[in-house]
Amino acid sequence: MPDSIIIIPTYNEKENIERMIRKIFYLPHDFHLLIIDDGSPDGTNVIVKNLMNVYPEQLFIVERAGKQGLGTAYIHGFKWAIARHYDYIFEMDADFSHNPDDLLKLRQACIDGADAAIGSRYSTGVNVVNWPMSRVLMSYFASVYVRFITGIDVADSTAGFMCYKRKVLETIELDKIKFVGYAFQIEMKYTTVKHGFKLVEVPIIFINRTLGTSKMSSGIFGEAIFGVIKMKLNSIFRKYPEG
Repeated sequence: MPDSIIIIPTYNEKENIERMIRKIFYLPHDFHLLIIDDGSPDGTNVIVKNLMNVYPEQLFIVERAGKQGLGTAYIHGFKWAIARHYDYIFEMDADFSHNPDDLLKLRQACIDGADAAIGSRYSTGVNVVNWPMSRVLMSYFASVYVRFITGIDVADSTAGFMCYKRKVLETIELDKIKFVGYAFQIEMKYTTVKHGFKLVEVPIIFINRTLGTSKMSSGIFGEAIFGVIKMKLNSIFRKYPEG
């Protein structure tokens, strides 16, 4: 059985999903892929299920009723992957803002000693293409803010391109992860560090989607800004066993 599973949450990604699936299965490593679709009305799930006939041993789907949030999708996927004993568990977007070729670099970073690897936009400057400057600044300074409040040494704390070793996700009490939107990514990294795991940032180039519609909103950033303070305060009274 392959050692790696990629989890991709989807909502209305019909323009991207088939191309992404085929690209991942073309890579020179045997990945499995789990799509978690939140009731996409555009038929994303139908495309995936048709491709499951092409890749019956590699491609899987979980269909959920309606939009339940990025965080709950990943938590569901993490539990699914842990139960099936994958060693390396990835999260990434469906829209090609994350280059599938970089999956190999994230996996290698974990093989080389990291407990979790971040596909980082900001570890070597600002490596973002085709984002409006306002979005770049908002994202970059969100990570600066998180670093200031939490004290964790992570340049891209809001990154959604990750590889976790299974032991990290087994150690983290996933049901205690509270955020469901943008701040989910921050909470996962913060909790990983608090448990004593080694996080490594792998530089990537992030390219804004060219097809489909972004799911970002100002409310998502609001959750991150105010949620980080609450997360930090709550952590003062919580014990984090060493992983």
